[in-house]
Amino acid sequence: MKRRLFQSIVFAAALGVAGLSTAHAQQVIKLTAAAGHPPVFLWVKLLDEFFIPEVDRRLAAASNRHKIEWTKAWGGTLIKLGSESRGIADGIADMGFVSTLFEAPRFPMQNVSYVTPFGSDNLAVVSDTVAEMQARIPAMNDAWVRNGLVYLGGAALDNYHLWTNFPVNSIDDLRGKKISAPGPSANWIRNTGAVAVAGSLTTYYEDIKSGVSNGAITFATGAWGAKLHEVAPYITKVSFGAMYAGGVVINKRRFDALPPEVQQVFRDVGVEYAKRFAAAQSAAADALLKQMEAAGAKITELSPSERKRWADTIPNVAQAWADDLQSKGAPGHEVLKAYMDGLKKSGANLPRDWSVR
Repeated sequence: MKRRLFQSIVFAAALGVAGLSTAHAQQVIKLTAAAGHPPVFLWVKLLDEFFIPEVDRRLAAASNRHKIEWTKAWGGTLIKLGSESRGIADGIADMGFVSTLFEAPRFPMQNVSYVTPFGSDNLAVVSDTVAEMQARIPAMNDAWVRNGLVYLGGAALDNYHLWTNFPVNSIDDLRGKKISAPGPSANWIRNTGAVAVAGSLTTYYEDIKSGVSNGAITFATGAWGAKLHEVAPYITKVSFGAMYAGGVVINKRRFDALPPEVQQVFRDVGVEYAKRFAAAQSAAADALLKQMEAAGAKITELSPSERKRWADTIPNVAQAWADDLQSKGAPGHEVLKAYMDGLKKSGANLPRDWSVR
């Protein structure tokens, strides 16, 4: 009798331990993160060194019931630059950074900053304004959903300026000069007398050195990497503004299948990613401008009156952009006005309101 009682107690204890073990079993979730750019670029570096470790830390601190097993594929090793949204939506990777700048046909409304130059120089203001617009304007969020993605946090490139091999004190100095200004930035010098030349950060140095162009419109962190100050030592702080460049996303089907508590961690870390990126990119831009100056670059700042004159000189391409979106069934006018209103609300010094015809 005592033996049967002892066996029953041991059996019950075993069941209890098994049940406890099952209840607290850790769920391992396998995810692949990818980007077309290498980690030398801050938006990928922060994804690698902050976003992923922070998700792990918060999951462990919460209950340790969920653990992510990560595979990282940076620098186009899995998905090439310009095709990240398709690769993540198709499941080649589960999450990563999508550069909307290079995927304008898929995310036209997200490129509003590039048709509204002379905007805010504050990266956080630009990325926060776009994030608020995406939450408020259904069509903007639908652009992510329609492409099979969930948006987690964004990034804006630091303030765009002018690097030239000649001094610039006014827009009159641009007359007859060739400026490397690809894509939408070519519109920023229309009617100034300058000629826009196609190119990219990888070609600017040789283009200026060989005389293909006399300078380039770009941002400090990019200019430093391209060593532009060596061939274009005149840096004119025009302040075309910070430009929204893209964001961290995750495959929507994959995200919807995650436990709610894991989804919330991803969203929370995405918000923090945007804040940290803006602060770090701004600090890097300021530091690199000082380094370029120390290396011999001559930095001047365009006067407010000349900046307004420049803004008033170029055509209102933003309105043409908004009209084109409207003709395709997208709320182009609403997006343009919302963006300008967001910048004005932040206190940005805007020499021109592009939402006014």
